[in-house]
Amino acid sequence: MKYRTVWISDVHLGTKGSNAGALLEFLRDNEFETLFIVGDLIDIWQLRRGIYWPQAHNDVIQKILRKGRKGTEIIYIPGNHDEFVAGFAGLYGSITIRNQAVHVTADGRRLLVMHGHELDTVVQNIKWLAFLGDAGYQFLLRLNGPVNLCRRLFGLGYWSLSAHVKKSVKNAVSFIGRFEEEIVRYSRDHSVQGVVCGHIHSPVIRTIAGVEYYNSGDWVESCSVLAEDFTGTISLLTGLRPVPGESPRNRQAKEDGGALSGDAFGLHGAAVQGHDMFHD
Repeated sequence: MKYRTVWISDVHLGTKGSNAGALLEFLRDNEFETLFIVGDLIDIWQLRRGIYWPQAHNDVIQKILRKGRKGTEIIYIPGNHDEFVAGFAGLYGSITIRNQAVHVTADGRRLLVMHGHELDTVVQNIKWLAFLGDAGYQFLLRLNGPVNLCRRLFGLGYWSLSAHVKKSVKNAVSFIGRFEEEIVRYSRDHSVQGVVCGHIHSPVIRTIAGVEYYNSGDWVESCSVLAEDFTGTISLLTGLRPVPGESPRNRQAKEDGGALSGDAFGLHGAAVQGHDMFHD
């Protein structure tokens, strides 16, 4: 597929929970004029605890750089886990690093693009609590592997324990709602019709108080992207996982670099247009 614009966020390269192989498949199978990296591409918090950097994580970085060399405009907006990048704001070939950006869709709508941690009071004001929460989250992510190994033995599909716990905890659900409202309130000062963010790993397209709210999700639990076509329609693609047991590198060798069909993904989600997809 070819898209006008794609937004990805919260890949968290450098962690065992990152589905770098799934992202690599998506990048190889699709083309786009503009790619927004909406924060937390690399997880410096986790890398400070211990180095974890498999080849697939390196391949993702190389693929993004290769797309830039072939003409894709890349706009990198740092998040809280890769905030060191914010100190290098500027233009680097095809890559522009900005704290925030405004994107104009094909049909003329202005969308503020930001990671979202700027409005997270825990991240900004209580750093030790944010680090503690992140450690607990990483523990849940590590449990996803053995849980899904057992599920596969019984013929069941992928299920994210960490996502289930997050959605089941009342305080977490309340936080997500407040976060979305604060993001929308903040966007009103920028003369835009909508806002695109990441940070909370909750992919959704919805309208809040007359403002279009888009969250690109993550590549840890949902494996999701936001994609704009050439009419300005923005869709949420979620559940983009490679077929279990077959690595992206092996599949690429078998296909001699050819384009993948849509069936190459074990799609547990779909292209979604509309509102409240992830809300009751």
